[in-house]
Amino acid sequence: MASSSTQSTPLLYSCIAHRSTILTEHTTSVSSQISSLAALILPKIDHSKPQKLTYTHNQNFIHYIADAPSDYPSSSSSAGGLTYLVIASSAFGRRVPFGYLVEIKKQFLARYSPGETDFATLPSYGAAAFNSTLKSLMISYGTTQAGKEDAIGNVQNEIENVRGIMTENIERVLERGERIDLLVDKTDRLGVGAHDFRVRSRGLRRRMWWKNVKLMVLLGVVVMFLLYLFVGFGCGLPAWGRCLG
Repeated sequence: MASSSTQSTPLLYSCIAHRSTILTEHTTSVSSQISSLAALILPKIDHSKPQKLTYTHNQNFIHYIADAPSDYPSSSSSAGGLTYLVIASSAFGRRVPFGYLVEIKKQFLARYSPGETDFATLPSYGAAAFNSTLKSLMISYGTTQAGKEDAIGNVQNEIENVRGIMTENIERVLERGERIDLLVDKTDRLGVGAHDFRVRSRGLRRRMWWKNVKLMVLLGVVVMFLLYLFVGFGCGLPAWGRCLG
């Protein structure tokens, strides 16, 4: 479960996960929907090769560093499934968030040595003791000048060209036919809309059916009345003398 903080910082949410299992996380945003982004993105991340990637969504950037087994000795290969992720305001740019990611990776691996830890066997929030470290680093790197300078130094040391980090719209992370909803569940809204449309369509068909039935009954009554008049005039209405005499 995410720890949270009320101190304002452009770093809104951060987690470290093994594949899709979140091991530690912290949020500074009051919106729980910010953290739901991680659950959508983590299963889509490919660990066949190392990645540094930014996804965009509305006014936020989702940055992550994903390791690969090739980064580690075979005895420590489970660390190749780790992802370090942060969601930040787009106005904050990319250099500081990626510097922050480099720092949490360094500190996390120092506390949980890849040679001694099988990350694949850790349960959800199995490294929750690291939550407080995420909190302090998010506040430091997001609000203090020293933290920002440290972040930029990390980027310069670890990432040769931050402009070379891939940037894509978050929609591109999803498989064909999938689209995400963040602040309101668009899928549910569309489903409800489709249900309402079906209900309205059935109601409209029912009303049209009754309208047609009434029209046919009225037409039948008119035809019978015309036949009555036609026959009646031939038989001498109103006495019908020519036909009954």
